[in-house]
Amino acid sequence: MSVGYSPLVMEHFANPRNVGEIDNADGVGNVGNPVCGDIMRMTIKVEDGVIADVKFKTFGCGAAIATSSIATEMIKGKTIEEALRLTNKAVADALGGLPPVKMHCSVLAEEAVQSAIDDYLRKTTGKGLDLKKHEEHVHEHSHHEE
Repeated sequence: MSVGYSPLVMEHFANPRNVGEIDNADGVGNVGNPVCGDIMRMTIKVEDGVIADVKFKTFGCGAAIATSSIATEMIKGKTIEEALRLTNKAVADALGGLPPVKMHCSVLAEEAVQSAIDDYLRKTTGKGLDLKKHEEHVHEHSHHEE
């Protein structure tokens, strides 16, 4: 990893939290960025409307791993509604910022959380999120910086 990463990004890259996969997960989210090749898989366990456990597997750069790691910490113990308010900016800010060419990693982390919650809602209520609405917000941050 190159210069421009905060100490917290380096810490989460070197010692990522919540790595792995939850067996019999209540929600599974798979997202990827075809431009850079990063792939994130997030699994959640929900109890009484609260994200009791969350794990991730990420194939990607150090920033992708760090954003996945901090995103899991930020939603664990939160209600579904609270977790859905997680933004890519909040993820990047929690890591002490990201270089502009790596902001797409925080967008992927946001999308992975939303995708896992969408899967959970579809399984439990038969109705998922309106991800089109979320995508419009997410894609304000272009993936063409690299």
